[in-house]
Amino acid sequence: MCNLYRLYKSADEIHRIFAELGHQLTFPEGIPNFEPRDIRITDRAPIVRATQSSFELIERRWSWPATNGKPVYNFRSEGRNFPNGRCMIVADGFYEHTTPADPKQKRKDRWLFSSATQGLIVIAGIARSTPVGEAFTMLTTSPGPDVAPYHQRQIVLLDPSEWGRWFDPREQSDELLKPAPGGFLTVERA
Repeated sequence: MCNLYRLYKSADEIHRIFAELGHQLTFPEGIPNFEPRDIRITDRAPIVRATQSSFELIERRWSWPATNGKPVYNFRSEGRNFPNGRCMIVADGFYEHTTPADPKQKRKDRWLFSSATQGLIVIAGIARSTPVGEAFTMLTTSPGPDVAPYHQRQIVLLDPSEWGRWFDPREQSDELLKPAPGGFLTVERA
């Protein structure tokens, strides 16, 4: 499962990408100064929520504690509808790990998945108030053809044409929670 992703774009670059795709992006808590980095579970990271007239970018914690104390950073989406708390997680790419081909190699192979056509990927997520404050998790589904050779699950990736639908409360979220089509992602050894 995705337990590490990266964001190297600044808030200005993200704003420009949203504007080029016809979406107004606001910063109700001020324009954040992102440090280009890999984002780990429990880190604060940017998410996008919808308002009546625009999208807003805020920073929140990735994961909330489950009843057993472990972090809920991925959430299985099959057979579920999420009428509330929908958010989008912005990233440059995400990582998956595989067992190395060489059994002498101690570390797993790490693969970076990025958008094949956009400078940004958008991950479907849900946010909620938790004992540690407002936090978000990534929604997962079965893998599409780009991810299947590397992992048995994948995070739900939203095409820009689906962003508005994702935030429409009349839209059944389960119709958007599907694997990405082949060619949606590029992959390289990280």
